Amino acid sequence: MSIVVAGAGIGGLTTALSLHAAGVTDVTVLEAAAAFRPLGVGLNILPNAVRELDEIGLLDELSKASVPTGSLGYYNRHGQLIWHEPRGRAAGYRWPQLSIHRGRLQAVLADAVRERLGPDTIVADSRVAGFEELPDGRVRVQVRHTAAGGASHTDADALIGADGIRSAVRAALHPAEGPPPWNGLVVWRGTTWAPPFLDGHTMIIAGDDRRRAVVYPMSDPRPEDGAVLLNWAVARAARPGETIEAADWNRSVQPDEFLGDFADLDFDWLDVPALIRTSDEAFIYPMVDRDPLPRWTHGPVTLLGDAAHAMYPMGSNGATQSIMDARVLARELALGSDPRAALAGYEAARLTPLTELHKSTRRRGPEVVIDLAHQRAPEGFRTVQEVFPGTELRDISEDFARLGGFDPDLVNHRASLGVPAGARTEALA
Repeated sequence: MSIVVAGAGIGGLTTALSLHAAGVTDVTVLEAAAAFRPLGVGLNILPNAVRELDEIGLLDELSKASVPTGSLGYYNRHGQLIWHEPRGRAAGYRWPQLSIHRGRLQAVLADAVRERLGPDTIVADSRVAGFEELPDGRVRVQVRHTAAGGASHTDADALIGADGIRSAVRAALHPAEGPPPWNGLVVWRGTTWAPPFLDGHTMIIAGDDRRRAVVYPMSDPRPEDGAVLLNWAVARAARPGETIEAADWNRSVQPDEFLGDFADLDFDWLDVPALIRTSDEAFIYPMVDRDPLPRWTHGPVTLLGDAAHAMYPMGSNGATQSIMDARVLARELALGSDPRAALAGYEAARLTPLTELHKSTRRRGPEVVIDLAHQRAPEGFRTVQEVFPGTELRDISEDFARLGGFDPDLVNHRASLGVPAGARTEALA
């Protein structure tokens, strides 16, 4: 069985590694960039996805490049704690939650792909230009080589579109869709070396119903000064008439351009403006997603990760759900003799729950507690119980965990998504 994966991001690389682990080794990963370069800022991998990376033998390497997230705290714009919960192993999971620079995660995955599937598995300067279904049910993938000039094609049993929010594969399937819709929020992100805050393993989200700041550590302290690499992101509602260029995380801006909008988010335990001010660089991005699709799979072609279900960054589900997609897809392909049926089975398992999760992120997901706190007590509160009676906060958190498939009992006790040794041979017999 031959598989072409479009996109060498988190989802595409995990797909290649998962296929290899399941016994499918004829895999090519096409990357549109002229040179493979790990990019981005920080992200969190939830325990359900960390379990999957552990099962393909990457946890030790990833642990060297990340820090375990021990807790998550939501705060109002005055720095008052709304809700705090343990995360990862501290919450009873058998696997940690990891905070990591996206570039480091991508590098670990890419190195493993080259080592396990061969150095030529990832092919740069190769953007999908189109595809057609062949009479035998396979797919012919047209590839454009922009930097080198020219084009080529390759035939495969299946094409997996894991090429991000601006997916060329999705665009070919839905040519009238247009650009990703913007929800009116502007996001700035960056990284800064700074002293640890709180216990050194906490992720915080603070603000009100118009502004938000997210900060978490991604490294152990440096020996020379004790500083850690902090990921930060701040967002605010766009002003009337304010427009943002097309979604592109590579567009850098000077911190002075937006620092004033968040100048008051200076708390006793964390100075957010100082993090922004001392950042080496900052990137601007409109908060966009993709409208849910009624189907991802068309014969021998399917979508995965952001290409299938790009969501707002609420609840740390971007990379996590791409990894989960990859594992389910690889299992379906490895255990079936008909790739088209396998792609349909993958869609049947993933589309409905991801569509529901997507809807939740458009309602702010678990971060809605910050909106509610501001609406109910804009000047702050004496005790949070005055604002959130009973179990409301816990219910919001637990409901989102169930929706995202990372409830501790489910993660710890569900069956493995890995393919047992010999199972692929038996399926093909």
